[in-house]
Amino acid sequence: MTNGTWQKSSRSGSHDDCVEVRTSDALIELRESDDGETILRTTPAAAAALLRAIKSGELDHHA
Repeated sequence: MTNGTWQKSSRSGSHDDCVEVRTSDALIELRESDDGETILRTTPAAAAALLRAIKSGELDHHA
């Protein structure tokens, strides 16, 4: 059962190549807007840890 609708960042503007997010039950779901069939499901704690790592630059060496 899905609790939310897909949302994308306001910074994406009118572009269709972005990451969308929604809540579903007790999980966070992520997908690329141009590939809606592939959905990553994770816990809120894991999503928060990922955002902290991105903001701190911890994953920059993967770019």
